Amino acid sequence: MEMASENPESVGFLSRGCCWFTSFMKNLASKLVLEPARTARSLAQEDPRRIIHSIKVGLAIALVSLIYYFDPLYEGFGVSAMWAVMTVVVVFEFSVGATLGRCVNRGIGTFIGGALGVAAHRLASCFGSEIVEPIVLAASIFIFAATGTFARFFPKWKARCDYGLLIFILTFCLISVSGYRDDEVIDIALTRLSTVMIGGSAALAICILLFPVWAGEDLHHLVADNIEKLGDFLEGFGDEYFKTLEDGNVNFAKWEFRHGKFRFRHPWGEYQKIGGLIRECAFRLDSLNGYLKSEVQAPQEIREIFQESCQTMSSESSHALKNMARAIRTMTSSYVAVAKSHIAIAKSAADNLKSLLKTNSWQQTDLLQIIPVITVASLLIEVVSSTVKIADSVHQLASLARFKKISEDDASKSDQRNTERILRSPSIEGSHGLTISVE
Repeated sequence: MEMASENPESVGFLSRGCCWFTSFMKNLASKLVLEPARTARSLAQEDPRRIIHSIKVGLAIALVSLIYYFDPLYEGFGVSAMWAVMTVVVVFEFSVGATLGRCVNRGIGTFIGGALGVAAHRLASCFGSEIVEPIVLAASIFIFAATGTFARFFPKWKARCDYGLLIFILTFCLISVSGYRDDEVIDIALTRLSTVMIGGSAALAICILLFPVWAGEDLHHLVADNIEKLGDFLEGFGDEYFKTLEDGNVNFAKWEFRHGKFRFRHPWGEYQKIGGLIRECAFRLDSLNGYLKSEVQAPQEIREIFQESCQTMSSESSHALKNMARAIRTMTSSYVAVAKSHIAIAKSAADNLKSLLKTNSWQQTDLLQIIPVITVASLLIEVVSSTVKIADSVHQLASLARFKKISEDDASKSDQRNTERILRSPSIEGSHGLTISVE
């Protein structure tokens, strides 16, 4: 009877303990296994090249680490062989341009830092005094480290060779300090430079030869995609805005050599200009997006006055942007001419709208009623202006990059087919939000 009276409490305690432990293990398994697995899967699905890049990095490190496993190689480099492995780890980037940029920076920084480190050691040793030599070395380290660090604040240097300056400071300090205790300072400098060259060469060779990822191609397609996003938004904004009222988103490419369609000295700087204009236009489209579901709406009779001009500006600017995106994506200059024909129509509609806004027919109208639609009209006029700037920049890019030409009739037919395809689409994409990302 006593055991029977104790069992319920002990069983209840054990049951609660088991439940808590089971819940704890499930949460732990979810955080340590399930969530990382889901994240890894989503990352791989977004861009399968990430898996290939990981394999390439592992292969490069394994290849360079062979220095440690073969006695002839290890005897030549010794413990300094670790610098080759470290070089692969720090210079191997996702794209060829980024990897090449870091390799060049690391190589030049190591060479200059090593050379100046040897020079500082020789200068200090000329005094022949155990008291003066460390003072000279410390002073040289202070001067070059301070100068190199300050140089990293220069905007152009920071963008192009910040990593190289960092490696310069590191190498100079290591060579200078090591040389004080070791007379073979030149051997130290040469060994470090050679291991860096081995690691950088291995990383660059694998990055280029095995499924290369070109930053130039990514930038090229990114600019075209972003222009098309602007066109997608404008494609339906005019219709959706007025229908709603009626119903109630350089760089590493400069480091890359000729590849694919991109020749040597490709005008990558023009992409940065276009990217800035895309962001400028996107800001205006983001403002337009806020008026799709605004609580303050203009009366129907006011909207009808502006509707035709606004829809013309919206649709024609959309066609112009889409043709410019097609021009960049296919590297065909004829689409720019087609885009400019659409821009001419949009500018004409904008001029008509400006004339309408300058009339005195609004004196008897409640100002609060017309402010929303006038704001939309003004923003669309600015969008047309931004589209003109983008077209000029794309035309400049097409000229410098020597885009190929096709007949304007073929380009117009292609534009017409694309327009008919969009009109047959049951839904309008891109008119509820805009994400532009241009670096």
